[in-house]
Amino acid sequence: MSMPSLLTRHSTYLVLAFTLFLALVPSLAEARLGDRSNLGSRGSRTYEAPAPTQSAPMGARPMERSMTPATPNYNQPYQQPYSPPNSGGFFGRGLFGGFSGGLLGGLLGAGLFGMFFGHGFFGGMGDMGSLFGLIIQIGLLYFVIKWAWSWFSPRQQFAGTQHDTASPFQSAGSGFGGTGSMGAAPAQRALNLQGDDFAAFEHLLIDIQTAFGHENLDAVRSKVTPEMASYFSEQIADNARKGLVNDISDVRFIHGDLSEAWSENADDYATVSIRYSLIDVTKERATGRIVAGNPSVPDDVTEFWTFRRPSGGSARDWHLSAIQQAG
Repeated sequence: MSMPSLLTRHSTYLVLAFTLFLALVPSLAEARLGDRSNLGSRGSRTYEAPAPTQSAPMGARPMERSMTPATPNYNQPYQQPYSPPNSGGFFGRGLFGGFSGGLLGGLLGAGLFGMFFGHGFFGGMGDMGSLFGLIIQIGLLYFVIKWAWSWFSPRQQFAGTQHDTASPFQSAGSGFGGTGSMGAAPAQRALNLQGDDFAAFEHLLIDIQTAFGHENLDAVRSKVTPEMASYFSEQIADNARKGLVNDISDVRFIHGDLSEAWSENADDYATVSIRYSLIDVTKERATGRIVAGNPSVPDDVTEFWTFRRPSGGSARDWHLSAIQQAG
């Protein structure tokens, strides 16, 4: 085999490896509790947007995964049927979402790689046959058309419940503050929270994150609803299959604002925007080698957490029932 042919073959393998790396980067980066998703239940408001807060003025992203059936609410203006939107960065869940986004990023990276080395957009792959090159180009065209269709099609309007009254509060002795939407919708009752409730939310944030980082499912289950426990158990099991572990430490509450608090049927609900920091790294389970995250630099996170308890319960009865990413 001639030297030019050998170099071309090695260049092809490097391009394919680079493509695969870019395809997998988004999945490695999404390691936090809940996998940076929007999941859980908020009672009858599950598919309504929580009210924006001072710390999260863009509100929360719509629910992507819930065991609560999506039923029509005839008290709300007509909306298009719910479908989870894309979110995230250019090669995350946003412009090019999920694995397909990573794959498209890899294909574009491969094309740029070829251009930089003077082989053309798909140069360096000629020895693998024109059929393979044609398949790649068709696949790239498919992803571009799919993205263009989703981007230029009508955007979903996802409006939250409008309430008749709003009561400001300042939780004594806690980092929560701001004005929350506290009104009552049909079949719902206004709920006034106390300082003990906000202190409980802070403790739950730290305790749940820490227990998840230690893979202590018993401790997690004692502080979340059965639905959320199933999601977190699934995430830990998925990490184990990949030979990874999500190591979370140094969780620190920074600030929180009440978004909504209400009672319906036999349950109380409270949705709060929480800003916190933590050290979040992903390690190889067998070796402890860090594959994602920085053990020296904390992540600064803002999310909407919804808590549920039996109506009339105490601050000790709150359990996490939903997590949504701030918009």
